[in-house]
Formats: sequence, C-alpha cells, structure tokens
Amino acid sequence: MTTLLAAVRRHAEAHGNAAGIAATPIPGLSTVRATAPSGLLHDVSRPLVCLVLQGGKQVTMGTRAFAFGAGDSLLITADVPTVSQITRATVAAPYLSLVLELDPAVIADLGAQMPAEAQADPMPVRVDPTDAETADAALRLMRLLDRPASIPVLGAQLVREMHYWLLAGRHGAAIRRLGWPDGHVERITRAVALLRAEFAGPLPVERLAAAAGMSPSSFHQHFRAVTSLSPLQFQKHLRLIEARRLLVSEGLSASGAAFAVGYESVPQFTREYGRLFGLSPARDARATRGQAAA
Repeated sequence: MTTLLAAVRRHAEAHGNAAGIAATPIPGLSTVRATAPSGLLHDVSRPLVCLVLQGGKQVTMGTRAFAFGAGDSLLITADVPTVSQITRATVAAPYLSLVLELDPAVIADLGAQMPAEAQADPMPVRVDPTDAETADAALRLMRLLDRPASIPVLGAQLVREMHYWLLAGRHGAAIRRLGWPDGHVERITRAVALLRAEFAGPLPVERLAAAAGMSPSSFHQHFRAVTSLSPLQFQKHLRLIEARRLLVSEGLSASGAAFAVGYESVPQFTREYGRLFGLSPARDARATRGQAAA
C-alpha cells in the first residue's frame, strides 16, 4: 500500500519547481523537497501545518527555535515572521514534507459543531508528533492526485477532515482562534490580507484599522499580539522578503529591487536589508545564488 512518504516523494519529484516546492490541484496543499541542507529562509508565514516525512528542519520565531524531523508536524496559527532552515537532506534521503494552509472558514464551521475548548496557548508556532488520524487523512488526500476527476468531488471533504483532526488534537484551541467570527485574530487577518496585497504602497494605520474594524490604538495593540510585529514592521518584512526574491530570482539590482517594493531611499533599503538578512543586498544575492548552484 502506498505510504504518505511515497506519495509525497512521487509528487515532489514530478512537479517540484527550482525551490523544491510542488503545488497540487488541491488549494492550499503543496509538497516540499530538498536534496541538501538549505540556507536561512526568511518569511512571514501564513497559518499552516507542515508534516515532515523525511529529513529535518529548524524554524525560529523571535528567540525561540524549533527543531523537528520525520514524524513531526510544525503548526503555525498566525501570520508571523519566521526564519527556517532545512538541516538534514541528501540526494539519497531528501527532505520531504507536506504543507496545508489552514482555512479559517473551515475552522469556523467545524468549531461551531465541536465541544468548546479550554483557553488557547497564545504561542503561534509549535512542534509535536503527527497524529495518526491527521497522517491518514493526508495520505487519502494525496491519493486523489492519481485520480484528478475525484478532486472536485472529494478534495474539499478530505481537506475538511484534516482540519477536523487538527482541531481535535492537542492544539485544537489554538487553531480554533483562527475561525472565531469577528474575533481579534480574524479581524487582524483582514488587515494582514490588505498588507500582503498592497505592501509596496503607503498604508496608513487608519486604513488598516478600518479594515480590521478597530480603533487605531486597539488595532496596533492586537496586531502586535497576533503577529509579534507592529504593522509598519510587518510591511517592512514583506517588502524586504520580496526584494530578496527579486534580487536572487530575477537578477534585479539593489536599487531596482528597492524601488519595486516601495522604498524611496536606496541607502535606507540597504541598511534595513542588512539588518534583516545579515548581508548587503548585492553580497546576499551572490551568496544565495552560489549556494543554489552548489
């Protein structure tokens, strides 16, 4: 019988892009494959669950580092800045994982039908062994890829089941916060969506607060509580991460990348880029391309 590891390996090898990421026809579901340890990857992660099936990885949020490997799941329950690195991967035994973005609408619907949970731990990043029920639902979801005609009929049902087992697990209360109608997390999520869509332009805090349905002072407080950053810091992270992609993947100059993501001052861009990534834009791009070539 096909195992989850074999199913993920087959899809990842057949469909992975240059970064080793392979999307699937099922919205929010993708696989990740790497044949060597990676450099540091800075990101503002969306809420997701990552089932590691082979190899190892480390994710840092703030001052806390989480190391995990085969049989573990990484759960992120808010839009938060992370630094990740694949730590164990070889050609013979590549790093392989399955990633599912969490859907607040599904969580809200399921949460209304499930017993109330105790107060959630506010920590937005956590690692634990993968539950057998979650892994089983993931395997049945991957098997649909071999029968594309089944995906429109059964895909959403199995995604929903996977969410159910996550909600029924040890961190169900933390996940449920994503689906609370008109709760603080849901309101901040609306502002985050606006930031992700328009990060290169000016976004006054009043407009973000209005999107969240909060006063500016209340919005600022709850935004930091959910994401660990101020709105301005969050926007800056999005700009710098996109600038790095433009430098490395599309070969833009430092000034070209700076202006493309909304900076008006190249020296300011260079300073802030160096603070986040540890190198100047040009040196970082050269080093990252060298790692990829190696």
